[in-house]
Amino acid sequence: MLPAAVSLRKQGATKGATTAFLISTPESGVDSIAVTYAMMDPVMTVARPVAAFFTAFVAGVTENLFGYRKDMVPAAPDLTCPVDGCCDGVNCDPRVHRNHHSFHEKLRAGIRFAVTDLWGDIAPWFFFGLLLAGLITVLIPDDFFSRHLGSGLPAMLLMLAVGIPLYICATASTPIAAALILKGVSPGVALVFLLAGPATNMASMTVLIGTLGKRATAIYLSAIAICSVLMGWAVDQAYAALGISAKAAAGQAAEIVPGWLQWGAALLIVAISIKPTTLKLKSLLEKKETAEPPAAATLAAPAPVSLPLPSAAACSGAT
Repeated sequence: MLPAAVSLRKQGATKGATTAFLISTPESGVDSIAVTYAMMDPVMTVARPVAAFFTAFVAGVTENLFGYRKDMVPAAPDLTCPVDGCCDGVNCDPRVHRNHHSFHEKLRAGIRFAVTDLWGDIAPWFFFGLLLAGLITVLIPDDFFSRHLGSGLPAMLLMLAVGIPLYICATASTPIAAALILKGVSPGVALVFLLAGPATNMASMTVLIGTLGKRATAIYLSAIAICSVLMGWAVDQAYAALGISAKAAAGQAAEIVPGWLQWGAALLIVAISIKPTTLKLKSLLEKKETAEPPAAATLAAPAPVSLPLPSAAACSGAT
């Protein structure tokens, strides 16, 4: 997401548009929405992208109002053919290019992108999120979060303080949020985590400051903090008005799917996740080995140096 935003900015996109892209993209993706519906409930499935859109809109408009300049270069859209790059989209007629590829070629390209590129990027983080969610569910008592965190503004501010510096992708944050709800956290507090966690982290702040500037970065963080708390409060009120228990509804979406289809889909997900997860673990291990300082080399004892002894004549001459 961050490299794409930097590329958009270099192509001439306004700071407001770049800011809105950074906030809305992780929360409004098809993968995030589908995982939210599967692990939580329909209310949160709707609330998550709506909250992301509202936050992105507020941040983008605010930045454009305070940072608009007439000399900004308009964005140059990438019109390259997404199937195999056969056309740059500029020097070819779209009506002609429409007939370059058959429906089956486009379908294969879409499936290849979904299985290899899209899922390959998020699979390791998704399983990491599932692991954390499992640990939270098994190791933490049921009343721990309800007693120490619960709901309300203090809980949302605490979750905001945790989510902003933490890096976690949108898909991986979903099972963690579902586990928190099952342990007694209100859906509004979980929504704050879902909004703040994927959109911010300490590592990306330096890139944002260098790309957008300090003022735009401050607007970016302020919009996420304020809007996520407001939307979290609104979601809690919606659950109370509808009389829905988020804890009881979390993870119940699978009941409408037949058992054989659940197991088949699970096996398919595991099968297409083996390669990207293995490559990710391998790259992390290689980075760790590269970061470790080399072992101190053992200093070898210097070889004895044989000096030539003076001859007898030289000694007698010296005397």
